[in-house]
Amino acid sequence: MNLLKAVLAGCFCASAAFCADAAAPALRTTPLTGAGAVIETLAACEVDTFRVGALVYTDRTYTVKECPDHLQGQLFLRSSIKEQNFRCTAEGVLTLLTPSPEIPRANSLARQLEQRGFERVMQPALFQLFGTQTFDRVCTYQKVVKRGERFHLTKWCIPVGFSQATVADLKPIPWSENKGELLYNGIRLPEEWPPRNIDPHSTEPMPVPYLAAPPGVIPIDVGRQLFVDDFLIQQTGLKRTLHKPVKYAGNPILKPETKLEINAGGDAIACPKSGGLWWDPAAQLFKLWYEAGWLNTICYATSRDGLHWDRPQLDIEEGTNRVLPPDMRCDSWTVVLDYWTRDPQQKYKMFVRGPGRDSSGTSMVSADGIHWTNRTKSGPTGDRSTMFYNPFRQKWVYSLRSSFRGRSRHYWEADDFLEGAKWRPGEPAIWAAADKLDPPDPAIGDIAQLYNLDAVAYESIMLGCFEMHLGPANTECKKTGIPKITELQFAYSRDGFHWSRPDREPAIRAERRDVWDRGYVQSLGNLCCVRGDKLWFYYIGFQGNTEKPKIKGHTNGYYDRGSTGVAFLRRDGFASLDAGDSAGTLTTRPVRFSGSHLFVNAAAKGGELRAEMLDEAGQPIEPFTAKNCRAIQADSTLEEITWAGGGALAVLRDRPVRLRFTLRNGSLYSFWVSRDASGRSDGYVAGGGPGFTGPTDTVGRLELEAENKR
Repeated sequence: MNLLKAVLAGCFCASAAFCADAAAPALRTTPLTGAGAVIETLAACEVDTFRVGALVYTDRTYTVKECPDHLQGQLFLRSSIKEQNFRCTAEGVLTLLTPSPEIPRANSLARQLEQRGFERVMQPALFQLFGTQTFDRVCTYQKVVKRGERFHLTKWCIPVGFSQATVADLKPIPWSENKGELLYNGIRLPEEWPPRNIDPHSTEPMPVPYLAAPPGVIPIDVGRQLFVDDFLIQQTGLKRTLHKPVKYAGNPILKPETKLEINAGGDAIACPKSGGLWWDPAAQLFKLWYEAGWLNTICYATSRDGLHWDRPQLDIEEGTNRVLPPDMRCDSWTVVLDYWTRDPQQKYKMFVRGPGRDSSGTSMVSADGIHWTNRTKSGPTGDRSTMFYNPFRQKWVYSLRSSFRGRSRHYWEADDFLEGAKWRPGEPAIWAAADKLDPPDPAIGDIAQLYNLDAVAYESIMLGCFEMHLGPANTECKKTGIPKITELQFAYSRDGFHWSRPDREPAIRAERRDVWDRGYVQSLGNLCCVRGDKLWFYYIGFQGNTEKPKIKGHTNGYYDRGSTGVAFLRRDGFASLDAGDSAGTLTTRPVRFSGSHLFVNAAAKGGELRAEMLDEAGQPIEPFTAKNCRAIQADSTLEEITWAGGGALAVLRDRPVRLRFTLRNGSLYSFWVSRDASGRSDGYVAGGGPGFTGPTDTVGRLELEAENKR
């Protein structure tokens, strides 16, 4: 017996939330013959031979009671009854034992195995693995597994019949030694991506490895460079302040009014619930997809100012603005305007996870955002799943609801949106969850959970919204008609997977009183739009209905009276680096650029900001010194820094340099080196806005002028 030491490597959790109903299973009358697969164990376990009397689990005293002839003497993995974690390193036959799905109370993974192509062996149809209970009788499944297939099997399933089990190489590769994909910002990913090293049981905050091992030289040609973390900072005496959007006094800007939204007999809502709100430069309109009536349908609205919305009558259902096909209902969903597609028939992408027991979603495409085609059934997922596009890596990312640590998320990425929807159980990677730094609600006291994770490209980062669930449980909400408390926190990623979460206080809170956004606050799939000097964060909230629980037949009053509002934040205003009367400095790590004009977003009207260029050794580069710098004494989201007699920065193109900012009585939000005097950042603009011609800022000051003319 060999003890195989390993660490837990995260894979897709085979919980009930991910197990879809399957068609009739494939059956075999005789077992497969041939060489057994070679597997690599990724969780602590032991290898033994399968026989009567063999100990079945490392954490139970059960022993094998019956052993069919074809399994006698075969190798099997002994591990915790709770999970098995391994991958195939050489093709061959693999046998898995799990309780029969037909037996009540059995912890069977049969449906999951059938979805992955395993066939049930009918000789014998069942045998008593251990004990005397009928729910401990097992059936046998077999398949020729291929190299690279991963298995994370929960309670309970026994791997048998492999030819060899090896130990995973547990020595972690330092992030600085990565040999995978090189990103736009100099970050080099590991070869295995997404990473599979998230421990589902740990409540420690997610590590952000590129902050501990940043690139030696950071390219900054893409987007405004934000100070939401220390990625760019070598040294500073400035103080970081984290900022939050301010809610619009005129909220809500969309509330239930039409027949579909009022949803007679159900709950009334007009809420994107992830959904999507995108500026269409061709139409010069904001386009909004929102849920009309709780778990009812998806409708479409347009606006020129982002506050007042028109509901056009469309041809999906006469006299309404419905866009979801009539044979479909929605629970969780997202719409993305695909600026990057070469196929005009796929300009819009939608992922819908409907209500009910079917755990699969549907991915669809559209030329106009109204008529949807190419329905593609997704792999299994939970009921609050969404998707987004990561343009930095040209990947479609499905943010999948799971339950490895309360409500949580799994991650699945793909090059093609429709084909990428066809993941199989066990393929998506464990991703994100609440951790020990997430405080419980002081009045409720429940442990925080991650309810949803939406993300969008903003300037040089992926901007995330963690929707934190603070309780109470749905059963309690049903009694009162008061919505559960979910709130939004900002998160930031430079590789699209690891999230820095410097502020655990809500960016957009639930009001917890009898107003439109009393609770159940949620983000949109695009998170925000860019409007001149501000970011507009659209969000939804629910008022609930305390009268509905008193009416026979009504149970969901806490999902009633859902509306949409907006909150405002300074552009790039997530974090500032501040100085008072005593001047402070900030020196960046070595950076490289191809532009020629330095711009900042700064508030220094009562003080001043200067900048200088340093070589890699930290010595000032003439003439770009602090002495020659024309001080910024303004409050501006787009202000150019120049030097007396300095000319353009083109002479420093592609040369590793550092920037040193000196600030007094002011705040610095971001900097960037533009390719021209317009101040364009060539970074991403989330949901866009008036003045922009596409998904990136190619216009600079023209966007400010366009917004000011509105």
